Amino acid sequence: MENSSSEFNSLVQSLIGAEAMGSYIAGEMVPGDGATLSLVDPASEQTLLQFADTNADVVGAAVRSCHDGQKHWAAFSAQRRGEVMAQLGKLIQRDAEPLARLEAITSGKAIKAARAQVAAVAEIFRYYAGWTDKFLGNVIPVPGGQLNYTLREPLGVVLAITPWNSPIYLAAWNVAPALAMGNSVLLKPSELTPLTALAMARLAREAGMPAGTLNVVNGLGKTIGDAAISNRLVKKVVFVGSTQTGRAVNAAAAQRPISCLLELGGKSANIVFDDADLVRAAQAAVIAACANTGQNCAAGSRLLVQRGVYDEFVAAVGEAIADYRIGHPLDESAEGGPINNRAQFDRINRMVEMGLSEGAELLTGGVSEATGNGFYVKPTVLKHVRNDMRIAREEVFGPVVVAIPFDTEAEAIAIANDSEFGLAGAVWTRDVARAHRVVAKVNAGLLWVNMYRDMHVATPFGGNDSSGYGRSSGAECLYEYTRTKSVWVPIAEGC
Repeated sequence: MENSSSEFNSLVQSLIGAEAMGSYIAGEMVPGDGATLSLVDPASEQTLLQFADTNADVVGAAVRSCHDGQKHWAAFSAQRRGEVMAQLGKLIQRDAEPLARLEAITSGKAIKAARAQVAAVAEIFRYYAGWTDKFLGNVIPVPGGQLNYTLREPLGVVLAITPWNSPIYLAAWNVAPALAMGNSVLLKPSELTPLTALAMARLAREAGMPAGTLNVVNGLGKTIGDAAISNRLVKKVVFVGSTQTGRAVNAAAAQRPISCLLELGGKSANIVFDDADLVRAAQAAVIAACANTGQNCAAGSRLLVQRGVYDEFVAAVGEAIADYRIGHPLDESAEGGPINNRAQFDRINRMVEMGLSEGAELLTGGVSEATGNGFYVKPTVLKHVRNDMRIAREEVFGPVVVAIPFDTEAEAIAIANDSEFGLAGAVWTRDVARAHRVVAKVNAGLLWVNMYRDMHVATPFGGNDSSGYGRSSGAECLYEYTRTKSVWVPIAEGC
């Protein structure tokens, strides 16, 4: 497919504007003045755009702008906030195709997946628009002749740090509930994929959000992170990314202290029993491992298979995964695209090499050579893996699945839980009682039965242990973005 740079330039003009690339603060683009950063096309390894890193002064100005914007936003009635958020959903739907194409070019996501995620972004804003006037306090019966009631109040400025694997989707997933509760958001997207975040912020202004309600700071994490987290006007940090960086963010926030919502890594167990529908389970195992070319925290990267069907089932997965079509992000027939960046491409290959050196057997795929023509990797299945191997314990974040045999239900649960992570997982069986037993005992924030990967903004999402803490969606996450005020009023005579 032809280089997408011409279309990229046109999309940037239409969605971002002609201003020099920088941070979006109070409706204006503010260029940086630091080191030069490059946006690289994952499909060609060619530079698409360059921009300058920001500095602490710009970060401080962005936080102050958010602080001012939040006062105006919180002064809107709850109903009016809902109307603005619903309008933002309509504008995203209006610009869905250019947003999806810009997302595909910059992130490497296959265009079909990019379209689906942009459609989900519009739905996210519509969903939280409906919650703005429905998240209520309580009246509490207390002794003594007083009225006691609670108010749910916005926190203020929320810092949201989001990754490069699903840029606009994860930005909206974490920005929308904070905005719905009357907060402002300082969004720090990955420096590798900042453009659709800028487009979303511009659409928020068009929808009627006050200037400063949603600001975007662009630059390196080390430049922005400490300056923003240490600012007393920031009241909460939301971080989506690697466990290692999440720990550093958590430690920095604890110094103030302010709370975090952390959505980190995973090594999720996809458990297949011998009585499962093996055809459906094999098809789902491919999607579980390869969706977004494996750049997915909830990927079913550990495939646990009961020994009696292990050889048959793993062979079926190997055949199916070999047919999974990796192609150019704008290729309508591609199921997955290139890996987003060189560092991750190299890491995936090192992890595959490590697994082979540990004694795993290569069924299909393997190490992908660097050709200079895009960060394309082969979907890979490693079999005869033990759970004590590093390849079974560390997140790869690529289309690599390790197949581990087990004998009994108890052993399957033990293997699934023998991990520092606790994000997601699945169980495949026709035995309903067994399904309920297993999901009750597996340590994960999200479990599927006879399916994998279905998610919706209305349901809570989040993990345990090194997969983070807090829930980032559904009504439950609205508690993350509000604080409770208890009010006492004497009402009885003589009080």
